[in-house]
Amino acid sequence: MKISYLTIENFRGIKSAEIKFPDHVVLIGDNNTGKSTIFEAIDLVLGPDRLRRRPPIDEHDFYVGRYFNISALEESQTAPVAPAKSETSGTEDVAEAVSVDKTIDPEDVPVLEVQEEAEPKTVEIKIEATITGLSDEQKRHFRDYIEWWNTENRSFYTDPDVEGVDDEAIVEALRVTFVGNYVFDEDDFEGNTYFARSLEEGGNPQFFGRRDKQFCGFLYLRTLRTGARALSLEHGSLLDIILRLKEIRPQMWESTINGLASFDVASAPELGITGVLQSINTALKKYVPKEWGIEPHLRVSALTREHLRKVITAFVATGDGPHAAPYFRQGTGTINMLVLAMLSQIAEDKQNVIFAMEEPETAIPPYAQKRIVHELRNLSTQSMFTSHSPYVLEEFDVDQALVLSRTDEGLLTQASINLPESVKHKRYRQEFRTRFCEGLLSRRILLAEGATEASAFPVVARRLAILDPTKYSSLEALGICTIDAGTDSQLADLGGLYRGLGKTVYAVCDKQTATSEAKIKAQVDELFMHDEKGIENLVLKNTTNEALERFADLLTWPQHIIQKYPDPKADVVNAIRKYFSWKKGDWGLADFLAQCSEDEIPQWMRETCISISELLQPPPEEAAAEEQQDSDETTTGPDANQPQPSNDRTQGGV
Repeated sequence: MKISYLTIENFRGIKSAEIKFPDHVVLIGDNNTGKSTIFEAIDLVLGPDRLRRRPPIDEHDFYVGRYFNISALEESQTAPVAPAKSETSGTEDVAEAVSVDKTIDPEDVPVLEVQEEAEPKTVEIKIEATITGLSDEQKRHFRDYIEWWNTENRSFYTDPDVEGVDDEAIVEALRVTFVGNYVFDEDDFEGNTYFARSLEEGGNPQFFGRRDKQFCGFLYLRTLRTGARALSLEHGSLLDIILRLKEIRPQMWESTINGLASFDVASAPELGITGVLQSINTALKKYVPKEWGIEPHLRVSALTREHLRKVITAFVATGDGPHAAPYFRQGTGTINMLVLAMLSQIAEDKQNVIFAMEEPETAIPPYAQKRIVHELRNLSTQSMFTSHSPYVLEEFDVDQALVLSRTDEGLLTQASINLPESVKHKRYRQEFRTRFCEGLLSRRILLAEGATEASAFPVVARRLAILDPTKYSSLEALGICTIDAGTDSQLADLGGLYRGLGKTVYAVCDKQTATSEAKIKAQVDELFMHDEKGIENLVLKNTTNEALERFADLLTWPQHIIQKYPDPKADVVNAIRKYFSWKKGDWGLADFLAQCSEDEIPQWMRETCISISELLQPPPEEAAAEEQQDSDETTTGPDANQPQPSNDRTQGGV
């Protein structure tokens, strides 16, 4: 069983999304792109315990927090009156006419129509999953709702020729849909999952209930959040799920309750508590009969099984000795591995499951991260991961990695990694950690033509931001990662690769030929090119002798340069040029720039840093103008003065 296709509408940060999944997948993207939202959406559709929460959704689950539209309400409140003879005609005109001419025709009087107030239209959260790879048991259970899915073009088979379903590429599929919305009459939120076909065919929609979801088997590990109650006996905990799968019903509640009821708490007289309770009992007898209550005493708990479910937890030994501690007091990595072991037990018992896991690298060393990926692949028919770890990402082929991006309007899109001809698959694998991983995980990229530029530019931007934070920003603060393209000939290809994945791409390089410059510009959002051949020449020609001499005093000069320049400061430009050549790609130039003042940093570098910052952060006067424009649109637009929900139902609110 696996999810082949997923659509999302109006859920959290996603206004709209359509995603097609391979058998095993890792979702890649910058923070707040929507990776976790996708998993939460699947959990609403397939999670057997997710809808037990009441309400299952709330205000913050709706896109931009809007769970109803007021268009219908506005139309009713601003409904036009019957047409009059002039734009200014109305009740005042009628009154004036009556005062002048007593014989006015009643038919000429405009009728003011009072319309009933329309109720605002609610916004629906709608999540639909298409499930394929059904087992024989699942096909029998869901037989009334089976549809057909074309695995080659990843679309539904709708051809009227029924014999077409015999094609090997056509497989059985099941569509299920979660629908959530705000209910005005109840002043609350509701949400349920249905068989999608029953929603489309009319009649009574058929619930895709908890037992149906148990036939599917979706397991979701939310990093550290799952560990809080994994080994308790609360309803829906991992231990509770394992017991239910094995059809084990713990017969311990009565004996535990009886044992706790007979256990005396603080009954020793020397503790003083029994004396206080006895005095309370004596006073109680003075005022009320014994039937009202006597003999107050202390017990361990409220003596209900629900209370015991919450307080019973597993203890884990922490060494060779007898001491044990609650499992949630163990190390973070240990908790995660413990939870993983329990989930793998569930997967082994169900055998046909979809496994979703957020950030398996959390508090776990690289070798264990790789072990997790391979183990979950073996245990599940489909595994889904989110990750920021190169050790996890490199375990997936390019066709198993989905790069996500989301627009300001909430449109989430997926992109596959299509390597350019100059980047062979072998090179991609070999250089994944050093050249490709960081770019895949970022929204914005600065491509540098070589290692020297790749190390120098972040240092320059950081240094300038320290010297004058009102004018400059570090690349990290702007959300930009810097990638070494290797050579200037790779800038266009890598720019096309990352831009095709929805990234914003900038590039910096030496002077190029007109043909090469045009080729690079066509593949990046902005190209920053200086007029020198080599960034070292740019720096040496546009800095000061004071900066070079100060840097010379800081260096421990290598022997081969000292032999040629016994006194480096006597010919400081050429001596440092030789040093830069020796340290090319090894932070030599970056170290020099890190100790420069603003005026000692080449003007081209300063202007480039300012330009990049302005592209992402407009100057204050421009930003103020944009904010004012947005404010004007808000106050004059169709949603101006939108009523906010309240407990007064006449206001249509919460």
